[in-house]
Amino acid sequence: MEIILKKDVENLGFADDVVTVKDGYGRNFLIPQGIGVLATESAKKVLAENLRQRAHKEAKAIADAKATAEKLGAVELKMTAKIGQGNKLFGSITNGHVADALAKEGVSMDKKFIQIVGGSVKALGHYTANVRLHREVVVAFEFDVVAEA
Repeated sequence: MEIILKKDVENLGFADDVVTVKDGYGRNFLIPQGIGVLATESAKKVLAENLRQRAHKEAKAIADAKATAEKLGAVELKMTAKIGQGNKLFGSITNGHVADALAKEGVSMDKKFIQIVGGSVKALGHYTANVRLHREVVVAFEFDVVAEA
């Protein structure tokens, strides 16, 4: 079954992509939730026209994403956390914590666009997170986790 996505779906595609999914996933989840519509011939023609009209807006969005990427490159983030024995953290630091820390530094973004390499952080050290600012702009962002004084 071919579906035209209305919203970005993790591990499936971005908005306005035509994707092939299993019938049940499309019929029982994507279409009822308003995430996608059935890709008929007329829907594909409407999509093509909309994409032509949005081409110049897309160039501006990419330029804005690259400007935000430069801001991210200038930010040096040190996150503090309580530690126990062996430099292990009480709890963990997730992408939500990184998003909150970046917001305090003046770069606001949704936590779903941040992915920490290797999963959540459970020890002190230097870590990398991939930040997806646009479908074509993904930035590797480095941060440190230090002990709370």
